[in-house]
Amino acid sequence: MEPEVAKMFAKAFAIGVGGMGPALAIGRLVGKAMESIGRNPESTEKLFVPMLLGAAFAEAIAIYALVVVFTL
Repeated sequence: MEPEVAKMFAKAFAIGVGGMGPALAIGRLVGKAMESIGRNPESTEKLFVPMLLGAAFAEAIAIYALVVVFTL
């Protein structure tokens, strides 16, 4: 395998794994928050900001993976 081909495979693997984890985390986080709001609508104000913060932190992991891909 040539070095350029190996480099492209490494980039594809890094962004694939680095994007899959945060995508699953954000989906689960928002799904559980919506389920909680559906059961208790008065909790919307208490859940919204922590949900957004959690989604932002999970998205930061995907951005780190993107930075790693650009540095490879």
